[in-house]
Amino acid sequence: MNYIDLLRMSLSSLWRRKLRTVLTVLGVVVGTASIVVMISLGLGLNKTNMEQIEQYGGLTTISVYPNESGYVMYSSGGVMVESSSSSESNEPVRIDDAMIETIAQIEHVEIASPVLSLSAIAKQGVWEGDLYIRGMSQEALEKLNLEMAEGTLPTSDEELQLLFGNTVITNFYNAKTGQYPYWGELADVDFMNDPLFVIFDTEAYYNNKWGGTDENGTPVPAPKKYVVPSCGLIAGGPDEYGENSNYVLCNVDALKAQLTRAFKGKAIPGQPTNSAGKPYKEIYYNEAYIRVDDMDHVGEVQEQIRALGLQANSNVEWMNQVQEQSRSIQAALGGIGAVSLFVAAIGIANTMMMSIYERTKEIGVMKVLGCDLSAIRNMFLAEAGFIGLIGGVVGLILSYGISAIINFVLKESYYSNISYIPFYLSLVALIFAVLIGMLAGLFPALRAMRLSPLAAIRNE
Repeated sequence: MNYIDLLRMSLSSLWRRKLRTVLTVLGVVVGTASIVVMISLGLGLNKTNMEQIEQYGGLTTISVYPNESGYVMYSSGGVMVESSSSSESNEPVRIDDAMIETIAQIEHVEIASPVLSLSAIAKQGVWEGDLYIRGMSQEALEKLNLEMAEGTLPTSDEELQLLFGNTVITNFYNAKTGQYPYWGELADVDFMNDPLFVIFDTEAYYNNKWGGTDENGTPVPAPKKYVVPSCGLIAGGPDEYGENSNYVLCNVDALKAQLTRAFKGKAIPGQPTNSAGKPYKEIYYNEAYIRVDDMDHVGEVQEQIRALGLQANSNVEWMNQVQEQSRSIQAALGGIGAVSLFVAAIGIANTMMMSIYERTKEIGVMKVLGCDLSAIRNMFLAEAGFIGLIGGVVGLILSYGISAIINFVLKESYYSNISYIPFYLSLVALIFAVLIGMLAGLFPALRAMRLSPLAAIRNE
């Protein structure tokens, strides 16, 4: 018996018992759809988390922070680890230009940029809003690969120029009425064409606004307002969030010069002071932005930075935790779906056993005529495999439909599809359904192969 005859006889047998075949295939359809949809939810969750990680700095960046306590705390395998700094006196370890240069010399570091951050107040007409200004080196700004909606990156390290994130506009409200714009509306602020007044001394601004006084009881005067030019807008809508969407970016050297003028003789907000409460001559940075040449070297560079006594965090640690959680979720969801497929396998085995009992005489005739025992076994295995194949194909179609419905219903809650079915999952599910069918039909096929020819012929 050749393979064509084997397949023809298997399909003919299934077609003669259409209702039983359909019911058995239905079990495989439900099982396949269950396991594919369950696994797709885990894959979609992992994919969503990875996209969020990419939005918030990618996998080759390290955020470095000063260490005021002298001890470095970080997570290792989900456990918080404490290590002392290189300073035996456990004095604060801060980030200055010398520290930035030291970090830049570490192997595999592509970019080491200081980050100077502070809050300011911006005014334009009746509109007022908070700005979260973030100064970085020119090289770092260029390497951020920002998509611009209008304008360019800052072009000067002497004159302060502001690059606005796409969601900064949502921080503005009507200063006269105290009301934010209604839902879906935005403040009538034009960053690029109208002058923007920036107040850097926010403490003095609010003290003056609410009648505050200094230590001598004198009313606090209104702080100076500066007209700061805008150089560009980051692309994106007001509801699209990314790593820099709510920041106002600028050149760090230009920001330092501006702050030195604005806070002449006073401590710059966020800057450390000596025991007498006086600011240091040098400006210390709030953070350092580090980019490594390859994700595989991030952990190594982190350890060297921590050895300097600084705090160092990266998205690689977050990614490892997310992937571990995703694997657990996928295993749990896949196990739930596998139960349905196991029940379907029992149905296939039952169908094949019933088929053998009904075709006992047919099997006996085939043996008496000299049909090879392996051909009889393969015929029943082929029938079981066809049940798995048909159920797998229909189950995959159903899976894509259910996945589309889930994504449509939850599109408001997630920025990307929560159910994700890659091609390899479809292929593996189809092969798995066929294998399950053949394994379920193996015992009935062996039973058919071992039937006595004479007893089978006498059976009515």
